[in-house]
This record gives sequence, C-alpha cells and structure tokens, in this order.
Amino acid sequence: MSESLKEIIGALPYGPPFLFVDALEEVTENGSKGYYQLKKDEYFYQGHFPNNPITPGVILIEIMAQIGLVCYGIYLAKEKLKGQEALLVPIFTSAAVDFLGPVYPEDQLEITSKKIYYRFNKLKCLVTCKNVITNQVVCKGEFSGMIVNKDKIDQ
Repeated sequence: MSESLKEIIGALPYGPPFLFVDALEEVTENGSKGYYQLKKDEYFYQGHFPNNPITPGVILIEIMAQIGLVCYGIYLAKEKLKGQEALLVPIFTSAAVDFLGPVYPEDQLEITSKKIYYRFNKLKCLVTCKNVITNQVVCKGEFSGMIVNKDKIDQ
C-alpha cells in the first residue's frame, strides 16, 4: 500500500474497535477500493446472534461508509484541507442500501465506490460490498456525506 493511501487511513477519525479499514488498494478521482477482514471475536458478534454470529447490517453500512465514502472523501478534499487533517470530521448524510446475502466472522470484504457527484463539499457515490471468499456481492447502495472542518460545525 502506498504512503498516500496509508495517509488517508491515518486521517480517519476512528479507532479500534470501530475502525473498519484494513487496506486501500486505490483511490482516484472516480472512486475507491479497499478491504476489511472481519475477525471472529468482533464485539458485535457476542449478541448478534449468540451461537450463530452474523454481521449486523448497520456494521456493513459502517464498513462501506468508512472505505467507500470517508476514505474517498478525504482523498477528494485533500487539497482544500491540506494541513488541517486533524480537524476533519466526516458527516454521514444518507444511505440507501440493499442487502443481498449474509456476512459471517472471518469473511473478507472488498468495498468499491464510484462517484455519482462531488460538489459543494458533498459527495454521493455508489458503494458495493463483495465477499472476497465467495465472490458474491452482499450489499450495495448509494451513500452521501460531507467532510467538514471541525471548527465550522458550530457556526
């Protein structure tokens, strides 16, 4: 993974156990591609569901948003926000997601996003989540959000 892709991951405002980005393969003007490997001891499997762990849809949305929307948005906004990375705050505004199959502990997910538009600091993209092990798309949808300067949130 290149240094610029590592810098994007480093600029994310998340930390364990809520960081769902293992690697970015590419981020371009048109989209992003990255990966997350689910661990069998993820905190949410304790209750969803005991003795039959399945990844909650809300966690899949978060994984898709972190890789397909926030990492991509940081890349698109990098010139405008140069030197202010510590002040970045992602604002998630909407998602419409179709769930097409279950995701289990230890599945590896490949997340790809394609830009629909990026204007007025708002990003909308189509995000697809594929299970690398089965080569099946498990969910997909449209995501929208913004990356703003923390100093401007209260204004």
